[in-house]
Amino acid sequence: MKAWLLKEAGSLDYMEWGEIADPKEENGELLVRVKAVALNPVDYKVATNGNPAWSYPHIVGVDLAGEVVSVGEGVSGFVAGDRVAVHTNLGKKGAFAELAVVDARAAGHIPNEVSFEDAAAILCAGMTAYEAVVQKLNATHKKNILIHAGAGGVGGFAIQLAKMQGLKVFTTASKSNHDWVKNLGADVAIDYKEENVTDRIMEETNGRGADLILNTVGRDVATEDLDRLAFSGHLAYIAGGPDLSGVKPFSLSPSIHEVALGAAHASDEDRAVGNLAFMAEELMGMVKDGRLESLVSEVLPREELVEGLKKLQGRHVRGKIIVKM
Repeated sequence: MKAWLLKEAGSLDYMEWGEIADPKEENGELLVRVKAVALNPVDYKVATNGNPAWSYPHIVGVDLAGEVVSVGEGVSGFVAGDRVAVHTNLGKKGAFAELAVVDARAAGHIPNEVSFEDAAAILCAGMTAYEAVVQKLNATHKKNILIHAGAGGVGGFAIQLAKMQGLKVFTTASKSNHDWVKNLGADVAIDYKEENVTDRIMEETNGRGADLILNTVGRDVATEDLDRLAFSGHLAYIAGGPDLSGVKPFSLSPSIHEVALGAAHASDEDRAVGNLAFMAEELMGMVKDGRLESLVSEVLPREELVEGLKKLQGRHVRGKIIVKM
């Protein structure tokens, strides 16, 4: 088969479209013919930093949608020809290829009404948002949520899911993206470049702070979020947790949640890995019913995959970039 082969870690320029032996599924796995992949920040980050578990050339890519070619021993519920979407194991060869081997436990069935492109789009970003907003942040008796970087993939899905929970949504976004995030359902868009986010949140909440916060930015901003969090509020993060050393015991009483899809694969625990398939199917069902926008902003041909990653690396992409394989 052919694939985008990373010759060595360090740069996206080390990726070349080339020939490699066809993979073969083992027990508990599916061999999938890849139809579409989604590009994610984790893809260019791992291509740059590498992984000690890899052998080279390596195939990057965590999200794929495609058709089952063959089914490994011990797998039930799948047959050749099934349409599936999978968030894959970062430690193994990935999605940017004509064929890929995936853990059957993590594979979700794609409804006939959902395209391969839309199915790929909801995986890493959508599932991260789902795990944070639906499974970890407790919206019971809560009124509002602050979602950072609402124009991005995770933020865009989180806005939509939060509105389904009946929450008032505050989100940070550059001024040029305010219409975009409001169209997704955000009630208040905050220009983080020009405004003091903490002051604005306190103004909007009459000094109480946000009941829930989803931080998609990093540790420093997550630490700043502690000043924006209401008493007994919940803070979920995906890119570095807050420094709690400045929080006086028995004062703020925060609940802190780490969100990390890759940890499910690393655990190799049936329930954890199976939750990836559950979330994928839940999200695809929402797309099918018209309740969730897949956020596909651009669809590229296979030949432009690396250029798409470089564009994403520039951090000024709305929604999701999809590549047809």
